[in-house]
Amino acid sequence: MTPRERWQNVFHFKPVDRIFNMEFGWWNDTLVRWHNEGLPQEVDSIEKGDIFFGFDRMLFVPVKLGLDPVFETETIEETEKYVITRDSSGVIAKHFKDGTSSIPHYIKFPIENRNDWLEFKKKLSPDSNRYPSEKDWQEFKKKAQNSEYPIIISGGSLFGWIRNWMGFENCLMAFYDQPELIEEIIDYICEFVLTVDERALNEIKIDAVSMWEDMAFKTQPMISPGLFKKYLVPRYKKLSERFKKAGIDLIFIDCDGNINELVELWLDAGINIMFPLEINSGSDPVQLRKKFGRRVLLMGGVDKKALISGPSAIDKELARIKPVVEEGGYIPHVDHRVPPDVSLKNYLYYLEKKRQLFKIYDWVIPLLDKK
Repeated sequence: MTPRERWQNVFHFKPVDRIFNMEFGWWNDTLVRWHNEGLPQEVDSIEKGDIFFGFDRMLFVPVKLGLDPVFETETIEETEKYVITRDSSGVIAKHFKDGTSSIPHYIKFPIENRNDWLEFKKKLSPDSNRYPSEKDWQEFKKKAQNSEYPIIISGGSLFGWIRNWMGFENCLMAFYDQPELIEEIIDYICEFVLTVDERALNEIKIDAVSMWEDMAFKTQPMISPGLFKKYLVPRYKKLSERFKKAGIDLIFIDCDGNINELVELWLDAGINIMFPLEINSGSDPVQLRKKFGRRVLLMGGVDKKALISGPSAIDKELARIKPVVEEGGYIPHVDHRVPPDVSLKNYLYYLEKKRQLFKIYDWVIPLLDKK
């Protein structure tokens, strides 16, 4: 079977020769550590790592949904202790030089009121340069037509983008203080995404839609299920209905943290794959499958802390999720980027155990298998 066939069959509970074999990458510091433990120096990015380790890959439709043009980056002020900058998204922040805080102090966000939004959304024109050149687009279409890999298109973000543009606290307050503005922005995002994606939906057979939110803390969502249901569910439905019309019945949402209170609402809105299922935040694939059955599809859910602890913990963790993997509708991988406190030795043990347990017999694991 091809990776594309595995992807489709896994998520439709059909037989596969083996699971779709993917991982969610590594922090840069992790790769730096592993370079001292035997990883080739040239493997210095997630893209290169996916190729090096031989994972099944996805083919992403080259449609741009970001700001265009971006804000001009600039240094506004610099002292011996800090530097104040404006980044490409328009956020002004103070970055401290002494290492006492890795989190910058945010000073100003590009959207505070409707006038800001009217100016900001000029950078979200669907008529700007969203697609490759006609020549490159036609070449991609030919590649997609014969692709062995699942083809994924971006569906954007309804909450996460606004949080980034307004700032976390400002965004949440706006749901109460400026609800008309929040609705206006979300509605615009929906139309923007659908307008930009329309050509691709009409010209390419697409396997899944990828959306991003990151709208949950370790213990609960950032907004209440009530606000989620009122403001987000109707717009998610609008997106998912158009994607379904194009023959796409798989939409995955990238949301860290504890998503348990949001899963049913996403399912009702047509978003059916939950990812990356952070175990230490309580987003457990075993419990989600038990609660929602085959309505919910899953990606991730392997506790990264087990990889820190070593072989015994890894064995236990993979054995825990094995019945759900075997049932189908689930692609297991580490529940976020692999942190730098995981040794390369432990990571290779995890890959080997994953290969054995899930019968990925055609997989040659570099640094482990002798050629």
